[in-house]
Amino acid sequence: MSIHQNLLGGPAPTHLPDEPGREAIAAGTPAVEVAAAHPTSSLAWAVLADDAFAAGSTVESYAYARTGYHRGLDALRRAGWKGHGPVPWEHEPNRGFLRALHALARAAEAIGEKEEYERCSTFLRDSSPTAADTLSA
Repeated sequence: MSIHQNLLGGPAPTHLPDEPGREAIAAGTPAVEVAAAHPTSSLAWAVLADDAFAAGSTVESYAYARTGYHRGLDALRRAGWKGHGPVPWEHEPNRGFLRALHALARAAEAIGEKEEYERCSTFLRDSSPTAADTLSA
C-alpha cells in the first residue's frame, strides 16, 4: 500500500502550482501592479479584495474577489480538480484561491447576497477547514 493512498475514498488533495506574482506580493509590490502584470494571480485579486473591503468599498471588493475566485477555479481545473475535494491551506500556492473565496463570501454577506455567502462559506469549509478557521479569525 502506498503511503499517499487516500484511505477515505475521496479525491486526493489538489495542490496548485506556484502562481505568478506570489513572490512579488510577498516582497511588497502593490497588488494592483501584480494583478496588471499577472492577471491569473488569485492572490493579487484576493489582496485587492481585502484592501477594498477594509476601505469600505464592498462592491469593489466583491468584484475583485469574484475575479480571483474564477482565476482560482481555472487553476484548480488545470491541476486536475474535479469540482470537489480538499484544497489544503497548508500548501501555500492554494492560499490565493482560498483567500479569494473567503473574500467573496464576506463581500456577498455584506451586500445581502445570502445564498452566495452560504455557498462560498460552505465551499471554503469543504475545501479547507483550516483556511475557513484561519481566515475567519
